[in-house]
Parts: sequence; structure tokens; C-alpha cells
Amino acid sequence: MSYLFVTDDREYLLQPGDTFESDLGVLEVPEDVAAGDTVETHLGTAFAVRELRLPDLFHHLDRTGAPMMPRDVGLLLGHTGISRGDRVLDAGTGTGVLAAAMGRVGAEVVSYELDPEFAENARENMEIAGVAAAVDVRSGDVTEELDDLAETDGPFDVVTLDTADASAVVERAPELLVAGGFVAVYAPFVEQTRESVEAARAAGLTDIETLETIQREMDFDDRGSRPSTAGVGHTGYLTFARRS
Repeated sequence: MSYLFVTDDREYLLQPGDTFESDLGVLEVPEDVAAGDTVETHLGTAFAVRELRLPDLFHHLDRTGAPMMPRDVGLLLGHTGISRGDRVLDAGTGTGVLAAAMGRVGAEVVSYELDPEFAENARENMEIAGVAAAVDVRSGDVTEELDDLAETDGPFDVVTLDTADASAVVERAPELLVAGGFVAVYAPFVEQTRESVEAARAAGLTDIETLETIQREMDFDDRGSRPSTAGVGHTGYLTFARRS
């Protein structure tokens, strides 16, 4: 398990027993360090020790691409109701922010990543997030494993997809999901989203819904309060469907 070490406007991801050197001094992390502790460098700079939360994972896990944003993760968790004891099939692991979040709420996750190096990086990230026992990161093409998955690992309560060929998995969702289970697809483009919706309809899934995730920050100054004009915070499209 890693912890966040915070002082003023700086924060570092460290593990028990680590030695960290910076202009603030040498920080020897005790083996028995725990959240809530305060640890000082040899120059006297104090670091507060914090548990890692989802936003921290987003900012500090070693990235292999653009990870799913926390707001998208929250929307996905809220619409599928993923909770302790659920079995989840995830494809398109990437950095692993979504897989780690699902593991942290108590789900058992089988996550597929096509790139072997990305998969290895994701396994290390699961260790950092403290969910290595809950998230099984596998290297391979999930579309080639669906028959075996349905028989040996399934059925699943939820299937989550962040891949270009997500529709190929959606069309097999009835074989993979328990009754009432959800499939959720994250896509950056409308064309991929439409393919997933059409696959869900063809598969006889119900409660099909697509949401565009947009978020704007608020600005507060002496003149007044208003949404930020910095730009529209679009990240992608989330499609949900359910097995009846």
C-alpha cells in the first residue's frame, strides 16, 4: 500500500520503507507508517501522511495513456451500482483508474488489456492502489476470450468497456451478464457510441441510455459568480444497457 505525503503545495506517492530525497531534505518513511501520521525530513520539513483516494490515483498512478476522468468513473459507478461482492469484466484497462476504483468499492474485477507492457504497468498500479488481490489484470484481446470467460469466470454483474471494438462485446452481453446485470461503454467518439447502442438493441438489452459527460468549473471573484469561460469540459460518452 502506498500513501500520499503532503506538505504545502507538494505531494508525493511513497511506500513504507522508502527513502525520498528532495530540496526539502531526506525523508525516511517508517515501515509502520500509517495515514494520519506526520513524518519529517532531516531538515525538519513536515509531511502529512494521507490515504490514497480516487482523485489521488488519477493524478499519481503511472499512466500509459489518458485515464478515465473521476467524473466519468463516478457516473459509471452510480449508474451500474457496482458494489461489494460484484463480479466485473473490464476491457481496456489502460492506466487502471476505473479498475482500481471498482476494486476499492469491493468488486472482484477481471480486466483485459491488449498491450502486454500496459498490462504490466496496470498490475503495478493495482499494487499501489491496494487492490491487487481484487483486480486480475490479464493481457490479451477480450473478444477472443468471451467463450471461455462466460464458462469459467462468469456470469458477471457488470461489464465495462473502453475499447474501440466494444460493440463486439456488447452483442455478447446476454451470455456474460447475470439477469439484471449492466454493460457500460465509455467512448470518445459518437460513431463508436452509436455502434454500441445498435449492438445493445440487437442483443435485446433494455434500459439503453447514452450520456455525454460535460463539466464546468465555477469562477468566483469580486465582480460576481459564473461558470468558467475556459472551455467546455467534455470528456466522452457513456452508454449503459441492462440484461432483462
